[in-house]
Amino acid sequence: MADKVRGTQGYADEADELFVRYESYTFERTHAALQAFIPPPPGRVLDVGAGTGRDAAWFADAGYAVVAVEPSDAMRERALALHPSPEIEWVDDSLPELTSLADRARAFDLIQLSAVWMHLDADERAIAMPKLAALLKPGGRLILLVRHGPVPPGRCMFEVPEEETLALAQAAGLACLLSERRDAAGEANRKAGVSWMNYAFEKT
Repeated sequence: MADKVRGTQGYADEADELFVRYESYTFERTHAALQAFIPPPPGRVLDVGAGTGRDAAWFADAGYAVVAVEPSDAMRERALALHPSPEIEWVDDSLPELTSLADRARAFDLIQLSAVWMHLDADERAIAMPKLAALLKPGGRLILLVRHGPVPPGRCMFEVPEEETLALAQAAGLACLLSERRDAAGEANRKAGVSWMNYAFEKT
């Protein structure tokens, strides 16, 4: 199955395996460092690159209204079936433009990008950051989980310098609350040089 968005390259073909793998990790384990920066419910959450819907479902169960953006048809359709909830609105869209959300300025208390930002190149990231900032309410939070290390076969990823992310956020009116590197889960990933950056920002 062809991927219509460059950043989703490989995901449709590996959907079965990805659903098993991603759903085996809990939200709490994946986002342990970022949970302290999530505003309390109720609120409106935008989950960009929602994948299997695991995180969107967690937010919905916790009392948030969720907009889940996923450009891969294979991932989005399975996620909708796996995590049906009236509190989740599924949207077929993608960064850097998020065209279908243009009329939702200042709509969200929280925006999450989990393992998404590194699928954008530098020019796309420069476009995407102010778009995301515009969708946040004043005082709203943006949390990012960004992968670093060798690119898996068949995927499209780019290295994301920490200083670039911080500069883009500052220029978009986002104050940094957290910028922290952590080791990848699993000995094989660590030996391969995979690590993750956790970021949390607040709209000023």
